[in-house]
Amino acid sequence: MPKVPAGMRFEVDGKVATFTLARPDRLNALTFEVYAGLRDLFKWLESQAQIRAVILTGEGRGFCSGGDVEDIIGKLVGMDHDELLGFTRMTCETVLNMRACPQPIVAALNGTVAGAGAALAVGSDLRIAVPEARIAFLFVKAGLSSADMGASHLLPRLIGLGRATELLLTGDFIDAATAERWGLYNRVVPKERLMEEARQMALKIADGPAVGIPVSKHTIDREFPMSITEALDHDAKVQADLALHPDFKEAYRAFKEKRPAKFA
Repeated sequence: MPKVPAGMRFEVDGKVATFTLARPDRLNALTFEVYAGLRDLFKWLESQAQIRAVILTGEGRGFCSGGDVEDIIGKLVGMDHDELLGFTRMTCETVLNMRACPQPIVAALNGTVAGAGAALAVGSDLRIAVPEARIAFLFVKAGLSSADMGASHLLPRLIGLGRATELLLTGDFIDAATAERWGLYNRVVPKERLMEEARQMALKIADGPAVGIPVSKHTIDREFPMSITEALDHDAKVQADLALHPDFKEAYRAFKEKRPAKFA
């Protein structure tokens, strides 16, 4: 297992792993070490079939305020192009590994979601937020572009091109209620229920079919750029393969016996 850096916690409880960003005094702003830790742990999860779902959350009153102004941004201004490219590739690899790991990721957004924190949120598969979890893609306000950590690719898929363009070009915050109405947040719940809701969602996923859930996650990404003909051909092949898996027979037996399915 990769090293868990300072400023972050990683725990496994049964089939569910939890990543907690743990720099509450800095609204969980990311450091170089935390970026690398996230990147490496999400990569490691690819080989951990016993872990079936992941929760990503923050400690304190914010989920993540983005890159730390002193630890990251203050150092980036003194780097040359090759050094900068090494950093931006690491940040993008973090999101790539989130999308590539077989475990669906539930982001439990406990407060402000900004900049790179917003990119981590949209890189997750599901988002459950508290009413205080306003969100902004701040990249243009830092003198950069919205082409950061996959935000320009992922956000339009979640909320549509027009609304995504507004958020990415202005860098403005929207509140949690608006984010839920636009489809960016799956649901908004009281703060005291956040982790319970996130864990219940993660457990529901973790108890699903061992092969069918990861295949479903990856199919959502893989089929997006396909034509309908290509997508249907892919669906036919995937479902025929999975119909040979024991989970399919178990689901049928459970239905006939009027009991919950017990997947591998």
